[in-house]
Amino acid sequence: MSASPDTTFPARSLRDAAARAVAAADLDEKTARTRQAHARWTSRTISLRDPGDFRPPDRPGRPENPALVPPTKVKRRTLNSERGRITLLHAICHIELNAIDLALDIVARFASQRMPLSFFDGWMQVAFEEAKHFNMVRDRLRELGCDYGDLPAHDGLWQAAHDTRNSLMARLAVVPLILEARGLDVTPSMRAAMRAAGDEASAAVLDVIYEDEKKHVAIGAKWFRFLCARQRLDPSAEFQALVRANFRGGLKPPFNDLARAAAGLTPSFYRSLAAQSAS
Repeated sequence: MSASPDTTFPARSLRDAAARAVAAADLDEKTARTRQAHARWTSRTISLRDPGDFRPPDRPGRPENPALVPPTKVKRRTLNSERGRITLLHAICHIELNAIDLALDIVARFASQRMPLSFFDGWMQVAFEEAKHFNMVRDRLRELGCDYGDLPAHDGLWQAAHDTRNSLMARLAVVPLILEARGLDVTPSMRAAMRAAGDEASAAVLDVIYEDEKKHVAIGAKWFRFLCARQRLDPSAEFQALVRANFRGGLKPPFNDLARAAAGLTPSFYRSLAAQSAS
């Protein structure tokens, strides 16, 4: 398993702890800080915020590698060879690393918002599970003779955090309900391909990720609907307006409608956006 430093990281509050975890460049430290922040928050041994908190950085801490390149420069991934599966797992590992920081950032950046404490419970659970996913995928890469950072990756995911840094509703619309929901669409076929190639160990990792991501999308949908209800807005219409204003990519089928609907993201949210992307 991935090594994690047995260290206590002092923090003034949950906001302070989450922001410092985002800023951590050492990835073992980042995941250890995330686990500790989650444990202290769930046990209510840390406050939500403090006037002297460290504030979330504009960009998350990262090691020297991987090299970050434009998305068009990242090689397409096929699963008909071990090298292809390694390339895919490395891309997933990079996604899970960004997911840790995205979950932590929503806690740190919006800790002053008037939200129930259960909002922060949910996102710290997401951060904890994304850290678990990152270490699981990284361990599998190491079993295959590779490590995170050995291959290039792209930086498009963090752009979503930057573009929605000033709006909690926009952040919820774009990150869990666009980016994480996409995982519900593509993960079943990836794990099926892994099993078809005889790579049961990698498929088992994707099983865990898929089940957890359903919960993450549901958390995003729950709180997006909560904010819409508070402001007496139509959730589907508001989602579409926020996505048009804040998301640079398009929405492309196929969609896992059943998994999305179970998470609270019904087709009325995204089908018309996909049709506009196609046109």
